[in-house]
Amino acid sequence: MKIAVIQGPNLNMLGIREQHIYGPMSLDQIHEQMKGSASQNGVELEFFQSNLEGELVDRIQECLGTVDGILINPAAFSHTSIAIKDALSAVNLPTIEVHISNIYKREEFRQKSITAGSSTGVITGFGPFGYHLGLIALTQIVAEVKAVEAQQTEAQAEVAE
Repeated sequence: MKIAVIQGPNLNMLGIREQHIYGPMSLDQIHEQMKGSASQNGVELEFFQSNLEGELVDRIQECLGTVDGILINPAAFSHTSIAIKDALSAVNLPTIEVHISNIYKREEFRQKSITAGSSTGVITGFGPFGYHLGLIALTQIVAEVKAVEAQQTEAQAEVAE
């Protein structure tokens, strides 16, 4: 199973920026923790971070046919990007949106996620542990999707006989 982990703007500054909101862990430290959990479960992770909306859209589109699911933190683009929402809808892959902070306890403009409408689920407010929760959820969802697809293929083969 392969999962793309896509990180949005300013997340490269984790560990430096607003530690009272985002905590002291760097993005690299979060990714290292994720790698440990993923390897224990036979999951391959591909990491990508950009501060540019178009690069995030391109990376989401590149996921089609190359990964089984997407774990994304669109960061500030969650609240503004119809382009990212549309890209997630277009690839139609199981997607978990993660936010380190609880967006519902933040400024009003952060309390609505446009991109969440194209996600399978959203995890918010658990700090860096939210990535672990998202990985668990996405692994389960992808396994269920693959099981259903296998059953459908088997049923079609039986009908063809």
